[in-house]
Amino acid sequence: MAVADARTRYRRAETMDLQSVEDPHQIILVTLRELDRSLKALAAAVPGPVYPDQHLNRAFTAIYILQGSLDFEKGGEIADNLFRVYEFCRMQVASAFRRESGPQLAEAAGHIGSILSAWEQIGPRRNDRR
Repeated sequence: MAVADARTRYRRAETMDLQSVEDPHQIILVTLRELDRSLKALAAAVPGPVYPDQHLNRAFTAIYILQGSLDFEKGGEIADNLFRVYEFCRMQVASAFRRESGPQLAEAAGHIGSILSAWEQIGPRRNDRR
């Protein structure tokens, strides 16, 4: 998925102020932050049966953006592993959406928190390095 497409999807989802974000690294950073926030809110609502729809929708949107932004050719094993983590999170959010018992939302939030922390540390790539 192109970064512009991710930006457009997120704007449509009416999440954080993404209008000024143009850098691909920043877009993923904002997406990870939103997913982290939504997963934590959903985990705090456990046990359901009612989960905040806003956070269910935002979590799904963020997961799809993150999965779609992976480059499996360049990313190799890292992209594969990230996809698996995102898919685990998607399945937990889907379980909450279906009001099933026992979604592992806190575990999903922990995984995303770790990825977010690492993403914050690596910083944006600069094409202008000499």
